Amino acid sequence: MQEENNFIQILIDTSAEVTVFLINGIKLNGVITAKDDNTLHLKRDQHTQLVYKNAISTIMPINPISLS
Repeated sequence: MQEENNFIQILIDTSAEVTVFLINGIKLNGVITAKDDNTLHLKRDQHTQLVYKNAISTIMPINPISLS
């Protein structure tokens, strides 16, 4: 859980563009702007989506990021 939080926080801090794959196969693109224990806010084209973490399969940054 701590590694998950660190990874997501780095994505937020660097405003990294990501692709979020949901467990139902849907692919979302955008920038994660906030998180809490259960959700992420994903911003794209001036709109923010609330995405439940339990619906996420994979979060993949578009460009490489440094985890240190």
